[in-house]
Amino acid sequence: MKQSIMRTVLLAAGVSMLSYADELGEILSTKKSMIFDYQMQTNELESDKLYKSWINPVMLRYSKNFNEQFKSGTIITENFTVSIDQPIFRSGGIYYAMKYSEALREANSAEINLQRRMMITDAVTTLFNIHKNRLQQKKMHYQINNDKIDIRQKRDSYNAGLLDSSFLDQAMLKKSQDETTLLELELGLRAYQQQFSLLSDKNPDTLKLPTLTLVNKQNYKEANLELQRDRQKALEMSHNQKMTWAKYLPTVSVNGQYTDGDLNPLYANPNLKEKYYSYGISVSMPLDINTFDDIEASKVAKLQAEVQVLDREETVEQEYEWIISNLDILERKIALAREDEKLYESLYEVTSNLAKAGEKTSLDAEVMQNTLQIRKLDQKIYAIDKQIELLKLYARMAK
Repeated sequence: MKQSIMRTVLLAAGVSMLSYADELGEILSTKKSMIFDYQMQTNELESDKLYKSWINPVMLRYSKNFNEQFKSGTIITENFTVSIDQPIFRSGGIYYAMKYSEALREANSAEINLQRRMMITDAVTTLFNIHKNRLQQKKMHYQINNDKIDIRQKRDSYNAGLLDSSFLDQAMLKKSQDETTLLELELGLRAYQQQFSLLSDKNPDTLKLPTLTLVNKQNYKEANLELQRDRQKALEMSHNQKMTWAKYLPTVSVNGQYTDGDLNPLYANPNLKEKYYSYGISVSMPLDINTFDDIEASKVAKLQAEVQVLDREETVEQEYEWIISNLDILERKIALAREDEKLYESLYEVTSNLAKAGEKTSLDAEVMQNTLQIRKLDQKIYAIDKQIELLKLYARMAK
């Protein structure tokens, strides 16, 4: 029942993935951000080139010739031409070439945004892990204090002949293990700090942790960058198939040339002009033995891209459900830790009163206080784990 209620609450959560998305993007270093900006600019420029690639260039040509064959002297002739050979109809190929370039632009844009989101997520996850590590270190300090008290109490009992040495050995071993864990956490913190410095030029100690909220499944699917990319790739392959088909159909082109050139005086003709235009129209169609295979290959590529979209939709839904499940478990862990907190608050109060009455020692009260603090820290650690889970959604979402 409790799990069902929690799931309902999560599914009904706000449609905003995070409370301040723009600030998350600013976590990357200036150089990292510039790299993605340049990638996006390159994508825009290359897409523009592809969009206009069906327009052939106008060719300008100037030549100057020197002929010394004749005894009368060197004959110099100059020639200037402007020419163009431009297809104006490719059985739909021009239209689909432009649509192809637009789909390619959007697919590449989604991929670049996805890579940027992934890097931002790595940086924010590392930031969360830095804070989580420090909480874990605080927790281990409380645990080690309890270990020391336990050793002290067992040593007193052992000296009084009330306890076997194996219990004291176990207590000492537990303290040694916890101290080793603390050292490992300190080493892990340095690793996180180093990892963060590779992604961001900000100070992790001064950055405010973001507060992420759960987006509903429909909004997640609509904003999912991987799904957007694959859909654009499928559209890209669909236009490519039509382009491939049109490539083997008739093409109509117009051509024209303007010439301004000196006439060779040896072949002078009063009917010839130095400046003149020539123009025409042509129809062409290739006959290629690989036509069928080429068209079929483009069709298979289109079908593969469409299946990839269907597969991605299933993956996106499964990812979402998996994260919902993880969030539910973390909520239950927080609830258990909260219940333990109330229990230890009560036990601490009782133990403190008994210590004042002389029935318990101050060490017993200190153990309860340390354990109470441990369970409070556990709640904060689980809360960070929830944020890290939500980051997995953010990593794949457009703003």
